[in-house]
Amino acid sequence: MRFESRKRIIMTVVTVFQLCLLIAMTPLQAETTPEPETIIKEQKSSAVVEEPEGIEGKAYYYAKRYNKKRTSSGARYNPRKLTAAHPTLPLGTKLKVVNLTNDRSVVVTVNDRCRKHSFEFIDLSQAAARQLGFLGKGMARVRIIPIEE
Repeated sequence: MRFESRKRIIMTVVTVFQLCLLIAMTPLQAETTPEPETIIKEQKSSAVVEEPEGIEGKAYYYAKRYNKKRTSSGARYNPRKLTAAHPTLPLGTKLKVVNLTNDRSVVVTVNDRCRKHSFEFIDLSQAAARQLGFLGKGMARVRIIPIEE
């Protein structure tokens, strides 16, 4: 009788553990927020769409220890893809990131979240940092411009 009750308790604990593991491993859904608005100016009876100026801030890149770890969107981080992490922009947003020191630019997709700081910043994949020319330096001043599709 004792053996059966212990076996039942162990099976219950294993089942609960498996359910918790299943819940923890399900990918998160991206939050939906409205697209940023463009500024429209009327000039001589025609509408001209201005490109937003963007936000200047600091850019860093992911460390090697994050390779193949899950991002906030549920995808696995791949250092060869052009992805980024931003604390406030919606997941799935495409951004043009311009390095202010050498005027190189790259288009990345936001698929992760990062810590909020008192200053504006973005974390880039290693491929994006390589294209911007700061892969060995750790940090660069950049302009972040959201791209509307």
